[in-house]
Amino acid sequence: MRMKKRTVALLCYLIFLLLPIYWLVNMSFKTTDEILSVFNLLPENFTWANYAMIFTDPSWYTGYINSMKYVALNTIISLTVALPAAYGFSRYNFLGDKHMFFWLLTNKMAPPAVFLLPFFNFYQTVGLFDTSIAVALAHCLFNVPLAVWILEGFMSGVPKEIDETAFIDGYSFPRFFTTIFIPLIRAGIGVTAFFCFMFSWVELLLARTLTAVNAKPIAATMTRTVSASGMDWGGLAAAGVLTMIPGAIVIWFVRNYMAKGFALGRV
Repeated sequence: MRMKKRTVALLCYLIFLLLPIYWLVNMSFKTTDEILSVFNLLPENFTWANYAMIFTDPSWYTGYINSMKYVALNTIISLTVALPAAYGFSRYNFLGDKHMFFWLLTNKMAPPAVFLLPFFNFYQTVGLFDTSIAVALAHCLFNVPLAVWILEGFMSGVPKEIDETAFIDGYSFPRFFTTIFIPLIRAGIGVTAFFCFMFSWVELLLARTLTAVNAKPIAATMTRTVSASGMDWGGLAAAGVLTMIPGAIVIWFVRNYMAKGFALGRV
């Protein structure tokens, strides 16, 4: 009896979680008129027009390309910077190390709006405004502290004797770090890459403000679906479905690392 209650409770919970996703997919195959006039669980007039509009309208599909560009750049830059920084925090004690580590985390705690005006003014001055690298670098301000924090937890779990043994065997630091140490923390790298990707993919304020035309992301495009005829609900729903796909793909590839990360790391 108790097992049945748990099964029913779990089933209700899954329905509660999946209902918004199902409703979004359902809306993406309807016309806007049907969405606004009829309440139904399945489309009466099934249509691919919303998806066709996204893949044929340059303002839509270029938004996806631009988003993937700065998300990939940000993930690569964040990991490249965070790996040696996290190694330093995990292996060495130096003056002010704990204060510096806390200062890094305060950048993550601050809302993006705090840094919006300085970034906008600086990028306008140096000519980086409306470029993918501008958004990628802006997101590094939040992703690098998170990456350092997660990776430091994984690196601290690796015995220091491994470092000493490698150096005794004649390994240089770059060779040791890339061939021995990084494979030992690949679960942490997978978890870190996932969180960097997801923050950069869903962040809207900086991505929208620091771009105008050439590097406009999909998130900014989705907020500009109002026309003279009203809100394009069908196109917006189709864009929402397509926006979830990259995150689902990333979760699929790092799912094993995520499990290890929640068990062993600082996640």
